Amino acid sequence: MSAPTRPAGVTVAMVLDELARGSPASLDVELLAGTSGVVRRVTNPYPQKTGLALSGFDAAVRGGRVLVFGESEIRYLESLDVAARDATLRRLYSHDIPAVLITQGFDPPVELSATADGKAVPLLRTRSGTPDAMARLGSALDNLLAPRTTIHGVLMDILGLGVLVIGESGIGKSECALDLVVRGHRLVADDTVELRCRAESFVLGSCPELTRHHMEIRGLGLINIQDLFGVASTRTSKRVELVVQLERWEPGREYDRLGLDDSYYDVMGVQIPLIRMPVAPGRNIAILVEVAARNQLLRVRGSHAARVLVDRLTRDLEAGADVDRGEDL
Repeated sequence: MSAPTRPAGVTVAMVLDELARGSPASLDVELLAGTSGVVRRVTNPYPQKTGLALSGFDAAVRGGRVLVFGESEIRYLESLDVAARDATLRRLYSHDIPAVLITQGFDPPVELSATADGKAVPLLRTRSGTPDAMARLGSALDNLLAPRTTIHGVLMDILGLGVLVIGESGIGKSECALDLVVRGHRLVADDTVELRCRAESFVLGSCPELTRHHMEIRGLGLINIQDLFGVASTRTSKRVELVVQLERWEPGREYDRLGLDDSYYDVMGVQIPLIRMPVAPGRNIAILVEVAARNQLLRVRGSHAARVLVDRLTRDLEAGADVDRGEDL
């Protein structure tokens, strides 16, 4: 795995592209003024409501954050005379502001547009309400600014569970993934998996644009999974919820036979459940990985087969011991 990196910032143009993609974080945004400033960089994923900053309390304005103007900010600016409005905007724009977003479709005061053009700070507008706009913009920025890394492996969507299959080169990761696709599961990425840490709590995996839908099979070469099996056989991204590490079978080595001990794989500080799967002739790895995914889904729902069996055995042994003590008495 390569060392995780965090983008130093993203341009306003990149943010606009992300909002226009039609993803869950999509937002209908138009560029009103400050067009030349779309190269400005956003470095903080949290949009900032302007609030009291317009009335002189601007110390809390942080550079690199998109400022949001809702109804209260627009109405306040409209209540000022021209001189006071100019002074307020000059003071506000003295901070390192990458962009200003007006919500609810309000028309900006003339001075706001003029200052945006003069300072080359993009002035944006959306018809969405302030809470919704801030949530969608924050989600888009969190995605763009998330720490990221790449890993050699295969990412699959198995029964709705994101399963990352890793292991040394040539151990059979792609063949396992192909078998899973034939069984009706979906490929996310083969060989190179791009990972992003979202909200410091979960890892999202995707495939580089160049190799999307493709898989390399030794003896066959490159194949296009979507062309062979249809659009339902692939997806663009998936949360990683289980890691299966394929290892070559070593005679004499002890392997976990009960599954009582939980192991985890660390990805950028996020602990993901890990299963070490020995590979040997005669073992159908694809079926084992699918069963591992089914078992993980049960564990998430609170059903742990190994622990249930051990608890039942313990109760039976204790009950037998009580009977023996009673007979002795």
